Amino acid sequence: MNSRKPLPPGLPEPAFTVGQAQSVGVPGHRLRARDLNAEVAGVRSLRHDLELAERCALFQLRLTPESFFSHTTAAQLHKIPVPHDAAHSSLLHISLPAPHRAPHARGIAGHSLQIEPHDLLTRPDGLRVTTPLRTWFDLAHMLGLLDLVAAGDALIHWRLPLVSAVDLADALNRPLNRRILRKIRQAAALLNDRSESPPESKLRAILELAGLPLSGVNHVISDAFGEFVARTDLTIARYRIILEYQGDYHRTTKGQWRADMTRRAKLEAQGWRVMDLNADDLKNPTELVQRIRALAQLPPLLSTRTTPLSTP
Repeated sequence: MNSRKPLPPGLPEPAFTVGQAQSVGVPGHRLRARDLNAEVAGVRSLRHDLELAERCALFQLRLTPESFFSHTTAAQLHKIPVPHDAAHSSLLHISLPAPHRAPHARGIAGHSLQIEPHDLLTRPDGLRVTTPLRTWFDLAHMLGLLDLVAAGDALIHWRLPLVSAVDLADALNRPLNRRILRKIRQAAALLNDRSESPPESKLRAILELAGLPLSGVNHVISDAFGEFVARTDLTIARYRIILEYQGDYHRTTKGQWRADMTRRAKLEAQGWRVMDLNADDLKNPTELVQRIRALAQLPPLLSTRTTPLSTP
């Protein structure tokens, strides 16, 4: 038999177990062929370029019924933003309810969690995951404050909230580790359901923690006649300052670049000072705050912030 002979029809997609294949007559040497994805022991797939949910399906075929996906893996399945390194990690976070020991295997980061039935759900594709709210609480063990705020903003976004304000408020009374509960409550106080992107959420949190008087998130600016001028990211009306976060598409898309120039000119004609910011500006929150205070002609801060913003 040629090692690359087509597999019989009817095997589950995107993955099947070795036992399922053998039950329909697939010999062992065919299951060892290089065209099959053998990332998970005892599981095979015809595809190597699997999306996250499909990779999770591979692993779930080997998991015990009590197992579930959690932390940054669950976050990505819920479309909750996580930092770049976590989003591109090859590790899947898989948990078991305590007192079970954390699972250990190649390709996974295992956890043992105190879990309640209402903390888990089963997706339409059959994947067992922590709920969006429980996922956010678990992220507090891994993310710094700014990243936790960015994840939380997505959790409550007004267009498609994953968690209600009432449920979030109730959850803040859970019995948790004091340090983690303090971080979660601090993050919850900084959430805003109007933020449009993780960088915007982080920028807003930096300014609020620094005590700068934000007056608008995605605020509409009108002229003296009430005509629309622009919709801005963040506004400090007291000092006539507009802060705009510019992703790379603002620079690489010619039409967007021209539109941004015209928009800025219109805002400045209305007496606003516009500060364009990018990802590098968020790397040093203290320096960024000092720069904004200088633009507002405020005295520099006498001390630097000690609360960790980007580390767990």
